Amino acid sequence: MKSVKKLPLTDKCYHWTHLGEVPWDLQKYWQQRYTIFPYYDDGIYMTEDAWYGVTPEPVAINLVYDLVGFINPDKRTVIDMFAGVGGNAISLAMATEEDGYTPRFDKVIAIELDASTLACAQNNANIYGVADKITWVLGDSFKFVELLTKSPNQLGEDLRVDIATTAIFASPPWGGPGYRTDEIFDLSTMEPYNLAALHETYKIMDHALYLPRTSDLRQIAKLVPDGVKIDVVQYCVEGASKAMVAYIPAATEKPASEMPDHSMS
Repeated sequence: MKSVKKLPLTDKCYHWTHLGEVPWDLQKYWQQRYTIFPYYDDGIYMTEDAWYGVTPEPVAINLVYDLVGFINPDKRTVIDMFAGVGGNAISLAMATEEDGYTPRFDKVIAIELDASTLACAQNNANIYGVADKITWVLGDSFKFVELLTKSPNQLGEDLRVDIATTAIFASPPWGGPGYRTDEIFDLSTMEPYNLAALHETYKIMDHALYLPRTSDLRQIAKLVPDGVKIDVVQYCVEGASKAMVAYIPAATEKPASEMPDHSMS
């Protein structure tokens, strides 16, 4: 598995400028385009599916701020496991130290399975001036982690990162409309990847999971040993909750009494 340079936009990449161009089921999302990407008019491109899952920029900025506060300063690499059209990867690449100038992360890796979606992400990151600060991967993020942990020599040299100094951000697809209507969303039914599969893959590193706003907190709490608390934050735009993010420390063999106590938010 290797990183990729700039991919060409395809006929599945769209920059709609008039409501009449937009499929009816996406029109409400397109009308929120300046919340999602304030620089939309500068040439932001999206695939149709991306409108359902893209993180609005105010949320992306805040969750990166929280991620930086959650992880240790020695975590200098971050991997965006589901890059989509780049909303979170852009904010990760733009994150700075307290001086406002020094990049917080030495390396940002953004992985996306669909070529058209990744082409949009690269285009959008270029608009924000950070395309060259992101290492782009076209492929399966689960396969990436498998290679990183078991066969790193099968990864390109620029992808062989130190697990001990790497954190994960994952905004997986949620699958189906259930999360919108369920009072409490069952994360074991999330498709195509449920909570257990995600955590099992990522638990060797500090990781943040971007989940439906009504996710079952009891299921999230069961991911960590007794005595360990995790941060779970609800993110809102204009007074409406959009999602929650669970910040989960890497698994450790230490007894609970020696493990860090992450307060619940």
